[in-house]
Amino acid sequence: MSSKSFTTLTTDIARALETFRKEAPETLQSFYSLSKAAMKGGALSERDKELIALAIGVTSRCDGCIGFHVKALVRLGVSREQLMETLAICTYMGGGPALMYAAEAIRAYEEFTAGK
Repeated sequence: MSSKSFTTLTTDIARALETFRKEAPETLQSFYSLSKAAMKGGALSERDKELIALAIGVTSRCDGCIGFHVKALVRLGVSREQLMETLAICTYMGGGPALMYAAEAIRAYEEFTAGK
């Protein structure tokens, strides 16, 4: 079992980004505006867009991306089956390295859904 906690990871990153927001407010405000516009439901639902974002995070090998997008997916009610199908595509497209990060996404899902 890995000692990495996605709850701790996302909290630590959010804290660091708060410092960045204070010292570079225009940059962070612009990024958050872009994020809000891109993730807004439309022809694709917000959940579908989060699944796509997770897939990019997995294949880019970004732990923070995995943590934040899995956390959002849990909030949006993603099913374990939807998560697993997304991770199967990640593994297909990204090979062995994506498989290792797909496992991390599963750990994040299990951490964020524990006790629910």
